[in-house]
Amino acid sequence: MSERNGQHVNYQKELEKIIQKAEQRKSEGKEPLRLFLHSCCAPCSSYCLEYLAPFFAITVFYYNPNISAEPEYRHRVAEQKRLIAAYNEEQKGYPIRIIEGDYEPARFFEIAKGLEACPEGGERCFRCFDLRLRETARRAMEDTYDYFGTTLTISPLKNAPKINEIGQAISAEYGVAWLPSDFKKKNGYKRSVELSAEYGLYRQDYCGCAYSKAERERAKRV
Repeated sequence: MSERNGQHVNYQKELEKIIQKAEQRKSEGKEPLRLFLHSCCAPCSSYCLEYLAPFFAITVFYYNPNISAEPEYRHRVAEQKRLIAAYNEEQKGYPIRIIEGDYEPARFFEIAKGLEACPEGGERCFRCFDLRLRETARRAMEDTYDYFGTTLTISPLKNAPKINEIGQAISAEYGVAWLPSDFKKKNGYKRSVELSAEYGLYRQDYCGCAYSKAERERAKRV
């Protein structure tokens, strides 16, 4: 949980309220709410898509300029597309679309300037969240989606309250609703590990940027 105006915020419960609204629309035979969902990778998206696809018409937006090495980027996006194709074939919910954003690592290195030595989980990561969510919101606004959100909150290593705080601030700027989440709740992270094994997904051991990779390699040597 986090705090907003001095009050505790349970982002999972906020998400459940929106899902209830989506369920009501479905029961009334109305068109589903449209969600533009940023995804960091196939493993993290696995549970999120399984959870949300029965209620939302989802477009996955794969935009991750933080992935420094292009071969790594290409591998991860291919896995994302493979998972979505499998989910659509199995009809896990409404059909899922995917849009691949531009691969522009220079944008990440620009926002990371001066923060190269910052530990993972600090200010450099917050700027990275802002970069990716801002582009997600811009695209969601242009195509008049009902909500935009991200799979990032499923990771135990990511600061879910900060991600929601950034998403809500960007929502106010762009005029498109933020989908609050803390996907690690309800055993979401555990389920993502199970689904990754079920679909044989490539599970990376670092977020993607050169700095997190170097930090992870140092930790392995200890």
